[in-house]
Amino acid sequence: QAQLVESGGGSVQTGRSLRLSCAVSEYTSTVYCVGWFRQAPGRRREWVATFDTNGQTYYTDSVRGRFTISKDSAKNIIYLQMNNLEPEDTSTYSCGIQVCSGSWYCCRDYGNLEALGQGTLVTVSS
Repeated sequence: QAQLVESGGGSVQTGRSLRLSCAVSEYTSTVYCVGWFRQAPGRRREWVATFDTNGQTYYTDSVRGRFTISKDSAKNIIYLQMNNLEPEDTSTYSCGIQVCSGSWYCCRDYGNLEALGQGTLVTVSS
């Protein structure tokens, strides 16, 4: 089963940047997607962004233009570059993986993920 480990969270002020990493291992499929999700205390989990092996990227409206998802194929790491952070971005961010590629719905539904990491906390203060 796939193993995913997130890192890169921390506490920053409004307007600053962070880069989250999702290291993927023990996964044999060459066709897949990796999605980032976030959940703030007392709120529902929210899909944030997806990268798939077709090279397609998708973003939720609230982060489009500020966040960028990418992959380092040599290291098998999916990054989430988060710029111009806002207090509303404060959440625990997790990455998940699914055998799916080439469509907007890939890695969009948390319930369809095959594996999920433990999460990394991002706190943005005003």
